[in-house]
Amino acid sequence: MPKQVTNVASDDALTTIYRISHDEQEEVIAARVAERLGIKPASVAGMLTRLRRDRLVNIDARKRISLSKAGFERAEQMVRRHRLAECLLVETLGLEWWRAYEEAHLMEHAISDVTEPLIVERLGAPTVSPFGYPIPGSNHGHPLSGRRLSSLESGDDATIERVYEEEEELLRFFDDEGIRPGVQFTVNDVAPYRGTVTIQLNGRELVLGLEAAHRIWVWDD
Repeated sequence: MPKQVTNVASDDALTTIYRISHDEQEEVIAARVAERLGIKPASVAGMLTRLRRDRLVNIDARKRISLSKAGFERAEQMVRRHRLAECLLVETLGLEWWRAYEEAHLMEHAISDVTEPLIVERLGAPTVSPFGYPIPGSNHGHPLSGRRLSSLESGDDATIERVYEEEEELLRFFDDEGIRPGVQFTVNDVAPYRGTVTIQLNGRELVLGLEAAHRIWVWDD
């Protein structure tokens, strides 16, 4: 009989906590986890109780959530497989870039200890995902930037390091506008009262809402 995939909901919760705390460097609370998973707060509360019982998460007196050592290791394993799946889909199968996150989410639980090294070998041991995130366990070489495009000032030059990967419509917008990891740009204007930032990118001027700009992480040039 084929091996069955188990604990999908728990893995999704762990990887969500990992992404918020590690990738986005933000505080994790139950309401934020519920929003990202698209489920009711009561359901998240029950799930967190189970994860805490299994010693996969810690919850402090202020209700802030963090991963235990075991929880972090499990989350990293799933995030690694997810990002390898993204690379496989985009680089080998030719899937549109903006579709990769959702499709990889369907694949990540099916990658096993047997198939994972075969995928790594076929891909040439990638170190980052198509969206610019480091693949856990690879030789990425430098820490994630905490700087967002929304925090830049007029005249700043920067390079896109990574983009928020979990909203397909946002990714389609980024794809249409040429907003990809590795792309360099200059900030022409910041208008906080209009809620916009104007950048020079790929030889043209582009106006972004601050909400979209907040979901782009950059390296200063």
